Amino acid sequence: MVAYTRFVRAHQWIDRRSLALHDAVAAKLEAQPELLNVARANLRRWLRSSPSEPLLEWARVLDTTPLPDLIVLLRSSDEDAIRLRQSSPFAGLLAPRERQTILQDYESRRT
Repeated sequence: MVAYTRFVRAHQWIDRRSLALHDAVAAKLEAQPELLNVARANLRRWLRSSPSEPLLEWARVLDTTPLPDLIVLLRSSDEDAIRLRQSSPFAGLLAPRERQTILQDYESRRT
């Protein structure tokens, strides 16, 4: 039972860290909506080599979701948002230093 508890705790920690990263992405998109093109370019490139269902779902989301609703999704803690963040197309939106700061913050709180 202890191993299972550790696994669940670790998974929740990963979800919180991912939420923090996507909150930072959402803030950048609010300030610079044109950065959404980075996610679209990532998706186009990734779909050429691996047209997986999560990537296709992201393509539909980006094509049909108004920016304010996308911002809400990125900051949401509901199950669909958590699932989508596991295959996020927003790689490259955060500067390496921004990303590293968030990762270090969460590493220091790892339990």
